[in-house]
Amino acid sequence: MARIEVAMPQMGESIAEGTVSKWLKQVGDPVERDEPILEISTDKVDAEIPSPESGTLVEVSIQEGETVEVGTVVAFIDTEAGAAITVTTGEAGAPTPVADADDSIGASEGSQSDVGPPDAPAEPVGASSSSPDGHAAQAASRESASATAEERIQTRATPVVRKIAAEYGISIADVPGSGQAGRVTKRDILDFIENGGAKTSTAASASSSVAATPPTGSTVPMGSGSSSELWAAFYGDVQHPEFPMRAEDQVEPMDKIRRLTAEHMVLAKRVAPHVHSFIEIDFSRVDHHRVAHKAEWADQGVRVSFTAFVVWACSRLLRKYPSINGTVSGNNIIHRGSVNVGIAVDLDPGLIVPAIHAADELGLVGIGKKIIDLAERARSRKLAPAEIQGATFSITNPGVLGTLVGMPIIPKGTAAILGTGAIEKRAVVVEDPLTGTDAVAIRKRAFFSLAYDHRLVDGADAARFLSDLKALLEDFPEDA
Repeated sequence: MARIEVAMPQMGESIAEGTVSKWLKQVGDPVERDEPILEISTDKVDAEIPSPESGTLVEVSIQEGETVEVGTVVAFIDTEAGAAITVTTGEAGAPTPVADADDSIGASEGSQSDVGPPDAPAEPVGASSSSPDGHAAQAASRESASATAEERIQTRATPVVRKIAAEYGISIADVPGSGQAGRVTKRDILDFIENGGAKTSTAASASSSVAATPPTGSTVPMGSGSSSELWAAFYGDVQHPEFPMRAEDQVEPMDKIRRLTAEHMVLAKRVAPHVHSFIEIDFSRVDHHRVAHKAEWADQGVRVSFTAFVVWACSRLLRKYPSINGTVSGNNIIHRGSVNVGIAVDLDPGLIVPAIHAADELGLVGIGKKIIDLAERARSRKLAPAEIQGATFSITNPGVLGTLVGMPIIPKGTAAILGTGAIEKRAVVVEDPLTGTDAVAIRKRAFFSLAYDHRLVDGADAARFLSDLKALLEDFPEDA
C-alpha cells in the first residue's frame, strides 16, 4: 500500500508552525494531484495545501484549529484503491480503523515520521497464510490494527522533539503531551526538561553528549533532516533574558509573529558575521525616466516605483557577483542558479518577504507589476507558499517611511540584503562637464547600505557591487 505523507509545509524562513484552519477534503474522499485538501494559517500567510499525489485521503492526524510545527505529518494519501481508512475525530478514544470488506489487513500503523522503521513492502499474495510465519504475520497485523489512533499518535513526535529527547536521555512516553491524544510537542519536552524531568544517569548523559557532539571540524550531514531541523539542532533555541518590571510598567506578551521574528533575527545575527557598507546614489536620471514614462505606464495600469528600478538593477548585477547571490552551507558555498529577489513588505505589525522569482528575466514594467501584486496579496494574506520562499537576495526599504539609512539583518539562507534610504533633495557639488568648474546643484539622492555575510562576501566584492549599482542607476538605460 502506497501511503504518501502530507506534511505541514515551510511557509517562510521565519515561520516554524502553522494552524490547520479547514479541511477541504474528508477521509475517504478521492483527491487529484495538486488539488487543495486543506487550508492552513500562519501569522503571515493563509494558504491552500495541495495533494502531493492522486489517490484517497485515508487518514487525518491533525484536526481543525490545531497548531503544529513545520514538517509535522497532518494526513496520509493512499495512491491505491481499496486502502484501509483511518478516521481521527476530536474525541478521545474515537479514532477507529475502518477497512473495506475485501481488505483483511487493515490500515498501516506507521509512517516515515513515526518512531521505528518505515512500512515494509507488501508480501506476495498467497505467501502468508500457508506457513507458520504467515500465521505470525497475521496475528501481528491484527494486534497492530487493534491499536488505537491515540496510541499511535502518542508515539509520534517531530524529528526535533525526538532529537531533544535523545540528547537528554528522555523517553517520550514519560513526557506529558498537550497535543492531540497526548502527542508531545516541542514546548512539552522543553518544559519537562526545565522542570527537572530529565533525570538521566551521569554515564547515560555523558554517552549521549559524546554521541550527539560531532568531532571538531566536522559538519552536520546534509540530508539527515529538514533545513529547519538542522538549523535548530546546530544553533539551539533562542532564550531572551528577562528584566525586572517596575510598578509603572505594562507587560504585553509577544504575539506569535513578533516572537518568531525575534527568534529568527537573533539566530541570523548569531550565525552570520555581519558587515555593512554604504554608498550614496543620485536618482536624478531615474526620476527623469519615471516622469517621462509615467503616462505610458498609467495607460497600462502600472505604477513603477523607485523600488522597481532598484530591483531591476540588482537583478542584473547578481549574476556578476555569485557570492552575493549565494549562501554558506556547512563547509560548502552554494551559488544559486536563479536570481530571486525578496522584497520586504510592511504588514503593520510585522513584515514578510515575498520573492520575485527569476527577476533578472523580467523587464522594468514587469518588475513593477510584480511588486504591486505581491505587496497587495501579502497584506491580504493571500500569498502562495512558493511566493515567500526561495529568495537569493533581499531588499528592504525603510526609506519609504523617511529613514535615511538602515543596517538590516541578513535573512537566513542568503548572503546579503540591501537597505534603501529615503530619496531626498540635497545640495551637492557638481562639476560642469564643459568647463570643469564646480557648482552647487539640487539633486535627488539616497543612501544605500549592503549587509553581507563576511564568511562568503569580502569587503572588496561588496564595494564593487555597490559601485556598479550606483553606476547603473545614475546612468539608467532607456530601454530597460
